[in-house]
Amino acid sequence: MNIAYISTYTPRACGLATFNLNLKNAIESNNSKDNKSFVIAINDSDNLNQYHYPEDVRFIIRQQSQKDYIKAANVINQGSADVCVMQHEFGIYGGESGVYILPMLYRINKPLITILHTVLQEPNYLQKLIIKEIAEQSARIVVMAQKAVDFLVDIYEVPLYKIELIEHGVPDYDINDANPLLENSFFKNKRTLITFGLLSRNKGLETVIKALPSIVEKHPDISYTIIGSTHPSIKASQGEEYRDSLKQLAKGLGVSDYVHFIDSFVPEDELVNYLRAAEIYITPYLNEAQITSGTLSYAVGAGCAVISTPYWHAQELLAKDRGKLFAFKSYQQLSDIIEELLSDDNKLAAIRENAYQYGLKIRYPKIGARYFELLNEISTQKALTGAKESFTIDAERLPSFNLDYVKRLTDDTGIVQHARYGIPNLKEGYCMDDNVRALIMVLMAYNQYKNKEALDLLPIYLSFIQYMQCDDGNFRNFLSFRREYLDEYGSDDSFGRTLWSLGYMVCNSPNNSYKEFSKELFFNSLKHIDNLEHIRGFANSIIGLSHYLTCNSDKEVRNRLIFLADKMVKAFNEQSSSDWHWFEDKLTYDNAILPMALLKAYEVTDEYIYKEIAFKALDFLDKETLDKGYYNPIGNDGWFYRNSKKKAIFDQQAIETMGAVMMYFQAYKVSGDVSYIKKMQQTFLWFLGENTLRVPLYDYETNGCCDGLTMIGLNRNQGAESTLAYFISYLTILQALEKEYEFDLVDKSIQYKN
Repeated sequence: MNIAYISTYTPRACGLATFNLNLKNAIESNNSKDNKSFVIAINDSDNLNQYHYPEDVRFIIRQQSQKDYIKAANVINQGSADVCVMQHEFGIYGGESGVYILPMLYRINKPLITILHTVLQEPNYLQKLIIKEIAEQSARIVVMAQKAVDFLVDIYEVPLYKIELIEHGVPDYDINDANPLLENSFFKNKRTLITFGLLSRNKGLETVIKALPSIVEKHPDISYTIIGSTHPSIKASQGEEYRDSLKQLAKGLGVSDYVHFIDSFVPEDELVNYLRAAEIYITPYLNEAQITSGTLSYAVGAGCAVISTPYWHAQELLAKDRGKLFAFKSYQQLSDIIEELLSDDNKLAAIRENAYQYGLKIRYPKIGARYFELLNEISTQKALTGAKESFTIDAERLPSFNLDYVKRLTDDTGIVQHARYGIPNLKEGYCMDDNVRALIMVLMAYNQYKNKEALDLLPIYLSFIQYMQCDDGNFRNFLSFRREYLDEYGSDDSFGRTLWSLGYMVCNSPNNSYKEFSKELFFNSLKHIDNLEHIRGFANSIIGLSHYLTCNSDKEVRNRLIFLADKMVKAFNEQSSSDWHWFEDKLTYDNAILPMALLKAYEVTDEYIYKEIAFKALDFLDKETLDKGYYNPIGNDGWFYRNSKKKAIFDQQAIETMGAVMMYFQAYKVSGDVSYIKKMQQTFLWFLGENTLRVPLYDYETNGCCDGLTMIGLNRNQGAESTLAYFISYLTILQALEKEYEFDLVDKSIQYKN
């Protein structure tokens, strides 16, 4: 069985790297000697030569290089691996909370087990998403404590059958070997206390030092050794401030001669000697939120008498008299326990023996055998990971429709433009773009569900449009929270979007009063179509005019639509070439509405040229955004220029996805080609996690939508634009499902008659 191991790796000074090496050796001791297992190593810098990795490292992922994660998946898929083993801990993978790992896992087509070294009780939004997605892509999740199992089930909703509890392994200690440390002056004829691990303030080492004066008074043969270098990130920002403070504390308490610092990441064979030299091992961590401690496991395995604060792993591992617990920061209680054990050799020996006997069960050879058995089991299964087909959307599998968040963003003026996370940001005020989208959305919701909440919101948004219309019929765009106008006229885009909403309102109004009011606003603005200069202004306006013409016959409106559509045709003919079928020399923002507008124009005019150019542009955009098997819109951080090979991936915006969903639906209505329904569904799934970073933008807690995908992760703000884009897309999907169902009924009826 060939195994790919994904983790940090030695010689990198990292506990996870050491664990991965030990686990790999333990698993491979059960494997055939001619296997071709290999390691994908995670670097903490861009320097590929930073560590002199052994030959079994086949590929190096630079932590913050997103492309490396995709390349690593290809290395695994194209290589000899039958199964994969991945170590996971927040902080070792790139992007916000390590989000870069998700696209890699999605692409790996081999069965995978993931070992979680950290399971948070109170994860933030993205951390929870990441663990849930890792669980989804993994055949099994391995944790090292029962509380971690409970957290995964209760907090992360991971099915119990996917979870395996396998304790942290420990070295195969040989207690009969001579220990050279016992000749060292700090250990010879001493009763030794030890703590080891990377230094940081949450380790609580000051608690032990404060306990020493009382202990030394009764046991002057005591020594306390602190082994470990300062955590690299802390050292980079704070230097050795914590270590120096501990030295100052020991000096002030008069116990400097009893405290010994070893400032290094000690190799494991040397560490074993330190543990064997110790009588008592101490972990004085400051809070309970530690689900796994490799240092604690090592100490128990070595047969130390362990004294610890009651963090989660310690509570489990030190049960049944395998150690002693003391309260957080209670140096007096710690000194009492140490004095008691040092004064009672039988009690000390009993605890050490209990620990040692338990440690025999978790030595790496036995742990390795359990992992090998698990890997054998999943290797016979069909790979549970890999680029899976998107599920076919049906109404029951969609999140439930809920307007609570939209109502939270809306006051008696309109919908607030921006939000900080899920809280309206009143300082940013309102904009026309969002309120006209809100009008379209609530109309769609009312027509779909006869939703009274939507109907109640409708006059707010319609009134906002009337308030923002100038005396000459044009529209402003921005309004302060105090209802003060912030611009004289809005952009062409804003004008076109407003016309879109009014045209849609005229044909979909729930009553005549709203219809007549909207029609008045609509016709007051028409003369400004002649002043539009930008193609997205043309496109948005065409869509509004088309909506109006679907239920009204009006020569003036038709002529204005043809005027704008012909401008788009001209732009396309001037810019397109054999390999560039587009209206401009670049793909920028809100791209999908351009072909969509010509499809709408064709629908009401029957002018074939509009349809022909629309599908040419649609196919071109399609190839640039669906080429990876999921929707990958043009990013706003650089866009995509003609003759450029570099296409911006980020910042991806929800409005792009909304436009594409509506474009594909319009293409289906014009052509009857069901493939556009499938592409529309594939595009909508961008909101639910089928995207570049493999994270959903729709927030199931708030019922809002995150503002986009950035290079490092989610933009967690949930403004009106992104939230409305999600709901308009959602409601378009429901319309499409109904259309597809009608199509199926007609098709079946024809087949029946035949």
